[in-house]
Amino acid sequence: MSSALETLRRDFGGTVIEPGGAEYEAAARSVVAAGSPAFVLRPGSVADVRAAVRFAEAARLVLSVRGGGHGFAGFGTNDGGVVIDLARLATVEIIDKERHLVRIGGGATWGQVAAALAPHGLAISSGDTRSVGVGGLTLSGGIGWKVRKHGLALDNLVAAELVTAGGQVVRASAAEEPELFWALRGGGGNFGVVTAFEFAAHPTTDVFHGRITFPPQEAATVLQGWADHLRTAPEELTSIANVANPFAGGPEGPIEILVTFDGDDPELAARAIGPIRRLGTVIDDEVALIPYADTLVEGLTPPPGIRFVSRSAFVGEESVPAVLAVLAEARAAQGAPFISVRSVGGAVARVPGDATAYAHRRAELMVVTNVVGPAPVVEAARPALDTLWGRLAPHAGGAYANFLASATEEDVAAVYPPRTYRRLAVVKRRFDPANLFTRNHNVRPL
Repeated sequence: MSSALETLRRDFGGTVIEPGGAEYEAAARSVVAAGSPAFVLRPGSVADVRAAVRFAEAARLVLSVRGGGHGFAGFGTNDGGVVIDLARLATVEIIDKERHLVRIGGGATWGQVAAALAPHGLAISSGDTRSVGVGGLTLSGGIGWKVRKHGLALDNLVAAELVTAGGQVVRASAAEEPELFWALRGGGGNFGVVTAFEFAAHPTTDVFHGRITFPPQEAATVLQGWADHLRTAPEELTSIANVANPFAGGPEGPIEILVTFDGDDPELAARAIGPIRRLGTVIDDEVALIPYADTLVEGLTPPPGIRFVSRSAFVGEESVPAVLAVLAEARAAQGAPFISVRSVGGAVARVPGDATAYAHRRAELMVVTNVVGPAPVVEAARPALDTLWGRLAPHAGGAYANFLASATEEDVAAVYPPRTYRRLAVVKRRFDPANLFTRNHNVRPL
């Protein structure tokens, strides 16, 4: 350890934060998880990242890599190990105006990206929260308000710069290290520290975005009608259905349909959103034309002691009626979790299933449940949560890594079907044979 630490202090030009330092308490935790790492390293360059990775490997310390720090499973921190905090590597630069190519530092957030691209009339399909990191979201998927028109965030990735477990810098693209490029698009943080991403952005206008609410007793008809409409709606329309939202009344709260129409033509937007407005008794309609960047909401930083339990699964077309019937009934139960149903399909489904390591292309919907609160509240909610997922199990499958609060072997198997996992394990063997990068939904080297 002493030798490795001496080498780090010689080669590392960033900030080293240790227990007892003024910045340690804030630096030690991620957004949703507490930790007590031995070192938090904030690199200011790719050379610093190389030095940090080599230190963790030489000192044989568990290694966490933090971008935005929002991962529900708490991968962005640890106890007794090393955290590489990429916050200083957050530049956003248009490197090819004609092709709309954008180079983004591995520590940037989607809010920073949206703000930088807005003056140029550009956007990248991403998530829906400003403070979420580009890295974590992209490496495992990227489902947001442009997903049906422009695909996942990872579908818009054209290259990545990676520091491997051995401290080497590798560029991955369709032409350079194509198998690694395949693995990075869905394989999470298993293969190294991505210090820069290159995306193909697209021209954007303002968008129609907002919330339409219905009485809770109309849940069954509204949810089914909503899903039926999304099946044939223009791909410019992306939508989320929320039930039992604890911030809107829980089981007694309204059915919330959030919509984004990716365009500024009021007639086309009305035509796309109108069938949703006619699904039931509209309580409120807040849809308005706003800048795309304003669709991203602020992320909440919970106070200490608050826990998140997030679970997810995908639903194919044939199972949609059964799943929505279960959710419409479950949302009224005492202690029901916050349930979100996200529309996918569209551009996501047009990508071949084996083109990337994201393995859930054929899904029509994604179901997400969230329970938030102190430990006693979360534990009290588990029986109802387990019952709900037991009912969903025959009709839903797989999992979206960005909406999982755990990383069990069962979780990893849900994220990566067997064929995908085996291919990832081969790539892992080449770039991280000793499995230094374990703080993720871990793929073991073959």
